[in-house]
Amino acid sequence: MGKQRSTAETSLDPSFASDNTAGVCPEILQALTTVNHGPALPYGADDATARLQQWAQREFGPQAEIYPVFNGTGANVVALQALLPRWGAAICAQGAHVNNDEGAAPERLGAVKLLPRPGAEGKLTPQDIGAEVGALGFVHAAQPLAVSVTQSTEVGTLYSLDELSALAEAAHAHGMSLHVDGARLSNAAAALGVSLGEATAGAGADIVSLGGTKNGALAAEAVVVINPDRVRGTDYIRKFSMQLASKQRYISAQLLELFSTDLWRRNAEHANRCAAELAARLSALQGVRLSGATPVNAVFPEVSAEIASRIQARYLAHVWGTAPSGNPVLRLMCSWQTRQEDIDALLAVAAGE
Repeated sequence: MGKQRSTAETSLDPSFASDNTAGVCPEILQALTTVNHGPALPYGADDATARLQQWAQREFGPQAEIYPVFNGTGANVVALQALLPRWGAAICAQGAHVNNDEGAAPERLGAVKLLPRPGAEGKLTPQDIGAEVGALGFVHAAQPLAVSVTQSTEVGTLYSLDELSALAEAAHAHGMSLHVDGARLSNAAAALGVSLGEATAGAGADIVSLGGTKNGALAAEAVVVINPDRVRGTDYIRKFSMQLASKQRYISAQLLELFSTDLWRRNAEHANRCAAELAARLSALQGVRLSGATPVNAVFPEVSAEIASRIQARYLAHVWGTAPSGNPVLRLMCSWQTRQEDIDALLAVAAGE
């Protein structure tokens, strides 16, 4: 039986619990209304999906292929299966979403062996790849044939373009492919000041899980194949992985509205700015220090037990860890929908006003 939330927990304000708690942005709702006219061919044979494919080729390169899916777990499972043979494994950070937060879907449904690596700031390095290559050719070990990175990471850090390029170069040198789990790729690209294509294809990625839901969409994600020479059978894998939508135009229309305009950047920049303000104002309070920088929309404040108690009496705020001081580290997320008054209210609660 799954864990049931308590009545007290469900009554807490969820505004900063996750960017998943935000609603669907108005432009996406309008795109759904616009596409909702008359009949259209199913399973991706519609006009919106055709135009989405054209956008993907402009953004990620002329060989790019895009496959809309329902959710981020599905995108990651499809992408990793498309990269790997049955004997393959994927190197990832120990704290990666694919390792800790997919309900073991890559392993249970995708039959993908994960090779988690400990590391600083939730990131992989070329040295992590080097540490696993000894298994190549050893029949008793799953073969490390892919590298999966989360951008931005689960602890709110960023891979620079140079770091991603170095990982891609190391992976390719050993015959491996590079997957980017981009559930929050929009926030990362906005923080880096680059396009989505520059943040992925430009750094050597072979396949991307492109997130839309956390940035204002409604159950709309995609798998983007950048390098078809390394990725095979994605269309078939999407089908047997139960991620092929019959009325696909409703997913494609959302992704078009989000990514072929500047909406993705506007939404992500807003969330990032709100997080930066929240971090700065929290860190000015006595009894609060930040556990790291805040380049994207995640804030990780180390707070006193008294402040944590005040915040958690009002807000659904997840404890993400324990600082060396023994104080809790909370995770507070901002979104495209975060308002100035939301930040002001949280600060007032934290300050005991």
